[in-house]
Amino acid sequence: MSDLSICMNKERMTVDKKRIINNDRTVDCNQLVPIKYRFAWNYYLDGCANHWMPTEVSMQRDIEQWKDPKGFTDDERYVIKRVLGFFATAESLVGNNLVLAVYRCVDNPEARQYLLRQAFEEAIHIHAFQYIVQSLSLDEGEMFNMYREVETIFNKDQYAMSCTNSVLDPNLDTHTKQGLQTLLKNMVGLYVITEGIFFYGGFVTMLSFGRQNRIPGTCEQIQYILRDESIHMNFGIDLINTIREENPNVWDKNFEVEIIEFIKNAVELEHKYCQDLLKGGILGLNPALLKEYVQYIADRRFKRLGLPEQYHSENPFPWMSEAIDLKKEKNFFETRVTEYQTGGALEW
Repeated sequence: MSDLSICMNKERMTVDKKRIINNDRTVDCNQLVPIKYRFAWNYYLDGCANHWMPTEVSMQRDIEQWKDPKGFTDDERYVIKRVLGFFATAESLVGNNLVLAVYRCVDNPEARQYLLRQAFEEAIHIHAFQYIVQSLSLDEGEMFNMYREVETIFNKDQYAMSCTNSVLDPNLDTHTKQGLQTLLKNMVGLYVITEGIFFYGGFVTMLSFGRQNRIPGTCEQIQYILRDESIHMNFGIDLINTIREENPNVWDKNFEVEIIEFIKNAVELEHKYCQDLLKGGILGLNPALLKEYVQYIADRRFKRLGLPEQYHSENPFPWMSEAIDLKKEKNFFETRVTEYQTGGALEW
C-alpha cells in the first residue's frame, strides 16, 4: 500500500501504534493526530514562529560598503565570496536530500510535518544567497559553480552526500538492519555533518564581519539561517535518537565506530576548507582558531548522539553562543530584532 492509499477502516488511530519509521499498514501517514512525537510538532511550531524572508532585509549598506574600493581588503573579499560560494549550493543539496531521501523513509505524520517546514526553510536559504549575490552584483556563474570548481568545497559536498544515493535506491529496505543503518548514516551526514559542522566555519567568518557592522544585511540573514540550522540539526538528532530507541539493535558497536570516524573525517575536511578560506588571517581569525572551534562543536554533536567526545577543545568564540541563542532580543551587531516572529505569534 502506498502512502497515499486510502481504505475503509473504522478502527481509530491510537498513539501506541505510531513509530518514526517502518509503520505498519494500520498506521495512516496522512493522519496527524493523535500526536505521539511532541518534539517534532514543537519544532514545527517554532519554525513557523521564526518565519522570515530575505527581501525583508535591507542590503543598501552592504551594497555601499561592497562598492567602496577601500571597504574590504582583497583577502576579505576572497573570504566572503568563498563562504557565499559554499552556502549557495549546499542548501540545495540539503533540500534535495531531505525531500527525496529522508521524507520518503520517515513515514510518521508529525515528523513529516516538520520535514515539510524544514524543506521550505531550505528554499528560503537558497533564496537568501541568491538575493545576497544579486544585491552585491557578484558573478553568479562563479558563485553558484564553486561546488564544482573549488576542491575544498567539492570535497565537503561530496562527502556529506555520500550516503544519499544508497537511500534513493528503490531496493533499500529499512526493515533490515543494514538498510536502517544506511538511512541513519545519511541522516548523520545531513543533520550532524552538513548542518551541524560544515556550515559553522562560514558562520563564524561571516558573523565576524557583522560584529564590526560590516555587510550588516548579509550578516543579518546569516544569523537567521544559523538560527534555522540550529533547529534543523536538533530536530535531526532527536529523530536519529528516536529511531535508535525504537530499533535498539541497529546501533551496535561496529556502527558506532563507523559513525565516529564518519564525523571525524568531516572535521578534517572542514579544517582543510578553513585553511583554504583563511590563506591570509583576517578579523583576528586563522585556521587554527577555526579548527579548535569546529572540534569544539563536533564534540557537542558527539555528546548529543550519546557518543564519547573526541577532541576536548575549548570554544575560542564564546560570542557564537549569543548568535545561536533564540531568546536573544537583538543580534550582537545591532541591526534589528532577530527574534522575528509572525504577527500571530509575536509576544510583547
